[in-house]
Amino acid sequence: MRLAVAATPEVALPTLHWLQTSEHDLVRVISQPDKPSGRGQELHASPVSQWAIANSIDLVRPANVEEIDAAIADIDLLITIGYGRILPSTTISIPKFGCINLHFSLLPKYRGAAPVQRAIEAGETQSGVTVFALDPGMDTGPIYTSITTPIEPTMRSFELLNKLSHIGVDALKQALVEIEKGTVPSPQTGESSLAAKITRDEAQLNWNSSAHSLVNKIRAFYPQPQAWTVFREQPLKISSARVSDVVPDLQPGELRIVGSDCLIGALDKAIVLERVTPAGKKEMSALDWSRGARFEDAERCG
Repeated sequence: MRLAVAATPEVALPTLHWLQTSEHDLVRVISQPDKPSGRGQELHASPVSQWAIANSIDLVRPANVEEIDAAIADIDLLITIGYGRILPSTTISIPKFGCINLHFSLLPKYRGAAPVQRAIEAGETQSGVTVFALDPGMDTGPIYTSITTPIEPTMRSFELLNKLSHIGVDALKQALVEIEKGTVPSPQTGESSLAAKITRDEAQLNWNSSAHSLVNKIRAFYPQPQAWTVFREQPLKISSARVSDVVPDLQPGELRIVGSDCLIGALDKAIVLERVTPAGKKEMSALDWSRGARFEDAERCG
C-alpha cells in the first residue's frame, strides 16, 4: 500500500524505521510545523520532521486541514501516531482505506493526550498498544489489533513509552495485514477513561499524600513535565524515587540523610529520592545534591 504517516513525537520513529524497509511504500511524512523552544525561542523541527529530512522522505508540515487533505490525496492509508490534532471526518475519508491510529493504551481505557503517564500515575500494572480506525471522536474508533504488556514497578513514562513504541510496530504489522484482507475492525468495549494532558501545576508534589501515590507521580511525569517541589524557595525537579523500606519519624516534606539514602517524608512512609535537578543545575544524584545543600534540622520541601 501507499502510506503516509502523520506524527510528531520520537515514539513514532520505530514505526517509521520499519515502514521504510517494509513491502509498503512510505510516500510521505506529515508533522507539526516547527515550533519555538529554549531560551532563544528558536524554531525547532519535531523529531519526526528531523527523521524525514535525514531519510529523504517527502515531508509536509501543514498549517491547516486543507493542506493535510492535499498531502493525503494520493495515498491508500494514513497512519497517525501522536500527531497532535483531531482530523475531521472529511479528511479521514480521503485515503482509499481511511486512517488508522497507533495509540499507547489498551482502549477504551486512557483515551487522550497522556495515556502512558496517566496509567502509571494510577498505579496500573499493565499497559499496551491499540491500532484502531480513526473516526471523528477522541480515540473512539473500532479496533484492528491490540497487544498487552506489563508495567514493571520501576518503569517511568520514559521507559514505558520506549517499550510501547517498539511493541507498536508489531501491532501495526498485524493491522496492515487485516486491512489488506478486508477485515472489519471491532467496536471498542469496556469501561472508558480519559487521559488528559498534564500541566506543570499538577506535577507539583503534595507531601501530605501517600508515599506510593507520590512515587507513581514521579514515575509518570518523567521526562515531561517532571514532578517537582519547592526547596528553599526554588523549584526542585525529581526524576527518580522509590518508597523506603525504612520508616523514620519524618513529617511530610521533611528531609533527612539515613545511611546512603536521601529521604523525604510523606503522609504514611518515607521516600528515597534518587535523582533530582536543582534550579539552574543539571540532573544529579539526590545524595550529591544533599551534600551540597547541607540540610538544616527538620528542613522541609514544599
